[in-house]
Order: sequence, then C-alpha cells, then structure tokens
Amino acid sequence: MSAARRRVAIGADHGGVDLKAQLVEHLRAAGHEVQDLGSHSTQAVDYPVFARAVAEAVAGGRAELGIMIDGAGIGSSMAANKVPGARAALAYDVSSARNSREHNDANVLTLGASLIGAGLARQIVDVWLATDCTEPRHQRRVAMFSDSSGCAVLPVTTAASGTVASRTVVQQEADMNNMVLSDSDLERVVTRLHQMIGPLDSSSARGPCVASSPDTARHCIRLGATGLTCVAEVDPPGEIPGDLARFIDHTLLKPDSIEEQVRTLCAEAREHGFRSVCVNPTWVGLASGLLRGSNVLTCTVVGFPLGANEPEIKALEARRAIRAGAKEIDMVLNIGAMKSGDETLVLKDIRAVVEACRDGGAVCKVILETALLTDGEKRRASELARTARADFVKTSTGFSTGGATVEDVALMAEVVRPAGMEVKASGGIKSLDDAKAMIAAGATRLGVSASIAIVKEAVVTRLSA
Repeated sequence: MSAARRRVAIGADHGGVDLKAQLVEHLRAAGHEVQDLGSHSTQAVDYPVFARAVAEAVAGGRAELGIMIDGAGIGSSMAANKVPGARAALAYDVSSARNSREHNDANVLTLGASLIGAGLARQIVDVWLATDCTEPRHQRRVAMFSDSSGCAVLPVTTAASGTVASRTVVQQEADMNNMVLSDSDLERVVTRLHQMIGPLDSSSARGPCVASSPDTARHCIRLGATGLTCVAEVDPPGEIPGDLARFIDHTLLKPDSIEEQVRTLCAEAREHGFRSVCVNPTWVGLASGLLRGSNVLTCTVVGFPLGANEPEIKALEARRAIRAGAKEIDMVLNIGAMKSGDETLVLKDIRAVVEACRDGGAVCKVILETALLTDGEKRRASELARTARADFVKTSTGFSTGGATVEDVALMAEVVRPAGMEVKASGGIKSLDDAKAMIAAGATRLGVSASIAIVKEAVVTRLSA
C-alpha cells in the first residue's frame, strides 16, 4: 500500500455530479491534486465525452490516475478503455477496487452513483489510490494487455521446440479462422460433448431447479451468469414444498437463551434437516461448531431488534459474525430513517451489511419490520433492498407489534422476485396452516421458533392424506 499523494483527474455525467462533488472535497482534504473535468450541473450530458476526457488526461500524463462517475459505471469504463494507454475498471466494493490496482494496474476507476453511496465511494477511492501493482507476475500480465500496435500479446508454446513465442490475439484469431474441420472431426467433437454432458432431454430436469435451489442459482450469478435457463417444468410460485423443513430457519432469539437451549436447537436442526439455525451473535461460534459437517447453516442477526445502529457498526457486527462461522445475516433496517424518508441513509445502511456479506460469502436478509411501516414504505424499503443487492427481504424481528402477514409477504415478493431475490416470513408463524399461507403468498424461507411442531404436523397431515 502506498500513502503517496496523487494527481487525479475526475469527471462525471449528470447522474454522478453530486457524488463527484463529494469526492473532490474528500480528495483535496486528503492532499491530492484534483483536476475536475466536469460536468458541473445535473443537466443531461453524454457520459462518453467526460469518460474520454478523464482517460485522455491520464494517458497524456496530465494526471497519474482518473476517476469517472456515471449512473452504473459500466458505460464509462467501456468508453475510457477506447483511449490507448487507459486501463479502466469498474469497482463496486473495496475488494474489487483493491484488486483492480493490485492485479490489473488500473489507472482509471469508474463508479456507479446509483449503486453505491458516498461513504462507500470514499472508502473505494481511498483504497484504490493507496494500492499499487508491485508483484512482477501481475506486472508481466498487465504488459500482455497490449503491444505497440495495441493488440493483446499471449504466449504460445510451439509443439516442435517447446519454446514460448509471442503471438497476438489477432494472429491467433486468423489461425482459427483458417482452420478447417472435417465432418469426422466435427463428429468426434459432438460425440465427446455428449459423453461429457449427455444429451439434453426436455422431459426431465438435469441438475437443481432455480425454484428449489435458490442458493445454487445465486452462486451461478456470482460466478458471472447473466441468465438462468431450466428445461424442466417449474412449480408455480407458492406451491407447498414436500420437504418443508428445508424452508425453515430454526430460530432462538430470546434474550435469556442459554447454552443448553442452543445445543438442543442445533441437534434438532440436524435431526430434521432445517435450512439453518438462527441465533443471537454471541452463540454463532458454538452453533457453527455444532453444525459443522451438516447441511444446516448458521444464521444470526445484526442491528437487532431495533435497527437503529450506525451502518458502520452493523457492518462490523456482520463481519465478526461471518468470521465466527455465520453463513447468513438477518439485518434490521433503519426503521426510523425509513419512516423519516431518509432513503440515502437507509440505502447506505443496507449496503454496508451487504458489502460485508459479499466479502465474507454470506447471504444478507433485510428485516423491514413491516408492522411499523405503511404499504408504501414496505414497497419502497423492498426496492431499496433490491437496489443494495441484498439476497432476501424479511418481514419481522418477532419483537415488535406484529409479525408476518400474507398481504405483506405478497407485496414484498411482487417487488423483489423479478430481481431474483427471495422473501423470508417471520414472526407469529405457529402452525402448518400459517406456514402454508406464507409460502403460498411467495415466501421461500420461514423464520420459526415452533419449527418442530410444524414439521411434525406436516408429517401427520401427509400420512393421513
């Protein structure tokens, strides 16, 4: 890490001008030399113009590094990378910012003002400016980005001598275009593919279904999938699962819970195959140890039950819990900020925990405490959770004036399901009928303390049917 003061060129379109102003102030306060290349108003402008200006300032030596802000940061990255000598990278968290410098020697940073708040943006910029590409192996790979003609150069091992020769992508592509495959070659390729993956059969599913394995779907998306296809018939939303236990977070959040109860909770979860146990943070280490080797996850709560902690404190809680073994984090929304209409703080609050969860490979659920919100506030809170890229929205803590309702679950599902998010219903679910009603309304997870009674009732009902 380097603490050097930098010469920084910064630009933004109309969607990023407010965040730019805050970053300019922050950078100058830190002692950096800043060239503000505009825009300076919220009147609509074309982001490629300003992205190119920032990239040219860096490529031309007028600035060491550049920062460009638009709504999502993607288009500006594309535009900046058209300038020879510019290596633009989009960063949406601290880890990606550090990686873009340490591994890729990025000299232009692009940010999405609609995706991150000012607090996270300042953290990203600070880390990005303080990180250098110093490892020889990374420097060698960066040098492979382009040669003097701007064509990427890749090493090719020759079959005859075993030596490594440099050939550009253009040259290799020409080789591929000139390659002629005979019918027998193609037949061998197809046969080998069938041996590897088998023939596609539209009458039966191969592998997990998106509806039944949402965790697998999310993992595919994190690896880079931009769409998911299923050739099998998908159960309609709300169909009651045969294995109800896998939809239940077996929950013990009472303040007077003792170690013996936590041990019993974990034993019950292993026996019945519940999705997770949800315990207070102080019991995470114990629970994760007891559940090691099973399919039961450890879930805990953050900012619980009031949601009135500072975002930084919630993020710290989440990180500590994840280090202790938590795989799922149920955070409480800043309810007061939501009721006050301070959506900037609400979004910052959620993003702080989502960021911690993504860094630690954990699932983030946002508790709205629906009993305290109007329908309009519930909808908007769900939209903010979606914007912050949370995995779930959740109805209640179970410690307020009311719990989950069918109407609230349906409303939340309507908002978040198109984004691939899920809904957890919690609070007041005490019977199989309650569980069925919540699932029928769109819940894919249930936070329940009466878990044993519900699954036993489900077994009896199934046997008597």
